[in-house]
This record gives sequence, structure tokens and C-alpha cells, in this order.
Amino acid sequence: MSKETLPLPLDYTAIERILPHRYPFLLVDRITEFEPDKRIVGVKNVSLNERNLAHPPEGGAPVLPPTILTEAVAQVGAIMILSKPENQQKLIFFMGIEKVR
Repeated sequence: MSKETLPLPLDYTAIERILPHRYPFLLVDRITEFEPDKRIVGVKNVSLNERNLAHPPEGGAPVLPPTILTEAVAQVGAIMILSKPENQQKLIFFMGIEKVR
């Protein structure tokens, strides 16, 4: 996909054509801004019904766990990479870095 074939905003259906993730693991709801190889802005809608929302035991405000936020950011980055023509139909994965002792 070139910049011309990415009409913004990208909705959930358009994102599903780029990423292999599906509900409940697809954490990006919309892409609102995109400059190839420079920047991308994604939106994750969160409501009180969010299945991953953590409710603190002492009545504090519910929060989205950092691991879920990190995955959402990674998915937005993957959209930036996979939208390039040479990367279409490829998978992105992270191979863990071993701790140096």
C-alpha cells in the first residue's frame, strides 16, 4: 500500500486488512495520522466495559495495564511497517533479547 492507498482515517476493518490480529487481540481502533517512515497516530477506545481494564481493590480509578498499552503501541508501529508495499503479507514479531550477565 502506498500513501495514496491509505485513506485516513483507517477504521477497524481497514486495520484488519493490514494486521493479522483479530478481536480480542486487535487493540487499535483507528489510525488518524500517517506519514510513511516518519510518524503514525493510532487510537485505542477504552470504556469501563473494557475486558482488560484493571480495577484497583481500594476503589481507585480503573487503569489499562502497561502490557496492554505496550501491545497497542506495537500494533500501531506494525501498521506503519506493514503498510509499505515490500512488507505486505508479511508478519512482524519480536525475538526477545537475552539478558547479559
